[in-house]
Amino acid sequence: MSLLLHKPRILVVEDESGIADTLQYVLATDGFTPVWCSTAQQALQAFSAELPALVILDIGLPDLNGFELFKRLQALPGGAGVPMLFLTARSDEIDRVVGLELGADDYIAKPFSPRELVARVRAILRRSERPPADLQSPPTASPAPPTALPATPFALDEERRHIRFYGRVLELSRYEYGILRLLLCRPGRVFSRDELLDQVWQDGSGSIDRTVDAHIKTLRAKLKAVAPHAEPIRTSRGSGYALSEDLPAQLP
Repeated sequence: MSLLLHKPRILVVEDESGIADTLQYVLATDGFTPVWCSTAQQALQAFSAELPALVILDIGLPDLNGFELFKRLQALPGGAGVPMLFLTARSDEIDRVVGLELGADDYIAKPFSPRELVARVRAILRRSERPPADLQSPPTASPAPPTALPATPFALDEERRHIRFYGRVLELSRYEYGILRLLLCRPGRVFSRDELLDQVWQDGSGSIDRTVDAHIKTLRAKLKAVAPHAEPIRTSRGSGYALSEDLPAQLP
């Protein structure tokens, strides 16, 4: 549904009332329905009561680290499908990378421009409304069976948006799924970071540095948990990433 036809519910998890007031005002002015929670416990309750369209999540909360709260929200029913944006006073690169590696959709540091934050919220919601054009499947009369991809140990189930690796379903975030889905379509083909941002995120212009690298790192970790000695995703130094073409069809 278009953002213009309804008011998406935005969960604001922020313990500083002044910042929360500013966020609520600018979000409401721009057509959103903000819901403020000042603690992690309140956020868990509000999230469980009604899934929001997006969560703005402060890292420095009084009762629980924001990264831990992120993981708990993701584990709730429907939580993995809710986009989340980290908000924090800390600007160290390590915090940005940790947030992205956990699967966050974006990150903005205090002090921030409220208008920039709203622009990022809108960009995230546009991206999450639909799968990227290059990843959409044509309509079919009946559910398509999982696709065993030639010369790879992967099987792609586009109906369920699942990917199996050596027979095991991978637990992927939507961006991890999008990256791997794109690589699987063209084994051996090197995709640059800009191409991955454009085709998986659709709008790479507002994304943070190392967004692709952070998601590739977590994706590799999940693949290695299934096949510790395999290297399914290779790095082309200075160019990008590609799916290896010489993976054995079965584990030794």
